[in-house]
Amino acid sequence: MADEHEEVGEDVVEVAADAPAGPMSVEDALQEVLKKALVHDGLARGLRECVKALDRRQAHLCVLIETCTEKEYVKLVEALCKEHNINLIKYSDAKKLGEWVGLCKIDKEGNARKVVGCSCVVVKDFGEESEAKNILLDYVSNK
Repeated sequence: MADEHEEVGEDVVEVAADAPAGPMSVEDALQEVLKKALVHDGLARGLRECVKALDRRQAHLCVLIETCTEKEYVKLVEALCKEHNINLIKYSDAKKLGEWVGLCKIDKEGNARKVVGCSCVVVKDFGEESEAKNILLDYVSNK
């Protein structure tokens, strides 16, 4: 009989490079919540979709851009949020918000291109439970 050698492979466990070192910021939590809601088809983007979701009380959270030039737009969204007791978060960068909610093209390297700015986003379905959702809801309730 021939000698048989069995090689034993070593198991290597890699630690994720993008693992958060400390507590998650509110901006990071907002980004993660929006991306998860997008995956679960729980976002309304743009004035028409957002107003319909807010008026039907389907919304859990609304994100509005601080730099919106249309005063009536802001007034309408704020009034609907206040009337139906829906949490409202104001954010500063429309292009970043548009990227987070999928209003862009992704190239081969995974970079966002042709990003369209977004003035208003409503979360109708958070998707799955996450630390980011809890951080965001704590932030809104303490505001």
